[in-house]
Amino acid sequence: MTTRLYSHDIFLEHVTPPGHPERPDRIRAVWEALADEAFDPLDRVDAPEGDPETIRYAHPEDHIERVIAQIPETGIARVDADTCASPRSYEAALHAIGAANAAVDDVFAQTVSNVFVAARPPGHHAEKTTAMGFCLFNTAAIAARHAQRTHGAERIAIVDWDVHHGNGTQDIFWDDPTVLYCSTHQMPLYPGTGAKDETGAHGTIRNAPLSPHDTGDQFREAFKDRILTAIDDFRPDLLIISAGFDAHHRDPLAEINLVEDDFDWATGKLMDAAGRHCDNRVVSLLEGGYDLKGLASSTAAHVMRLMRG
Repeated sequence: MTTRLYSHDIFLEHVTPPGHPERPDRIRAVWEALADEAFDPLDRVDAPEGDPETIRYAHPEDHIERVIAQIPETGIARVDADTCASPRSYEAALHAIGAANAAVDDVFAQTVSNVFVAARPPGHHAEKTTAMGFCLFNTAAIAARHAQRTHGAERIAIVDWDVHHGNGTQDIFWDDPTVLYCSTHQMPLYPGTGAKDETGAHGTIRNAPLSPHDTGDQFREAFKDRILTAIDDFRPDLLIISAGFDAHHRDPLAEINLVEDDFDWATGKLMDAAGRHCDNRVVSLLEGGYDLKGLASSTAAHVMRLMRG
């Protein structure tokens, strides 16, 4: 078996204003990095369009209707100060959701070793009823619910190493004992959530905040002490990674100084945990990463580690 890669040209069609950090060039940079011959063994599949009904796994109807209503016929619309929509943004989001759900199907069917989804817009800032932080719908949360509804998974772990805290994922699963949400992120930084004492109604939220200018040493210590121990205690049936690469030292939106080897290391540790608890079922979803060189090289390190099995 091999690693599957889901992506699609539609992800270029989610257009943002000039100068916006979450831009189509991000996907182009990932594609260019993964075009290297070292990645020839990847099983490359076009991201399927998702079933709109699955959005309701994580968001109420009024939120979905509000997002759809803000999709413009032409040009670019502002959903909030940071978040934009263009004519094909809803279609792009549906393909991101479809790919994430298909990736869940793949790892439960054991047709591939693991899956990386290179999609945009990202999702982890989207709360139950609020699109924000470049995100319209919470793709990781929808995929987790899909695993539970379709495959009978009892416990899902979502590990988020994006440099910005995934307030949306935390919000959606705050009261849910069946989903463990773990996050490393910089504090203070947007969106301002993610303190250690934010643990959820059932103790299934585990935040590991980092300080500005922290390096891989602090990241690895937090990962080992707070996240890997939580996964071992929880024993999930599936591990989903919210794989943002904006903690890379080149990134313009934050001040954490990770390097490619740190993402390789974290990927390996999560794969080891998945081997112990959930038959190696790992689905990784692209979130942030706004320096194109840092994004490309970090994604390459992450995917290469997934491929090594």
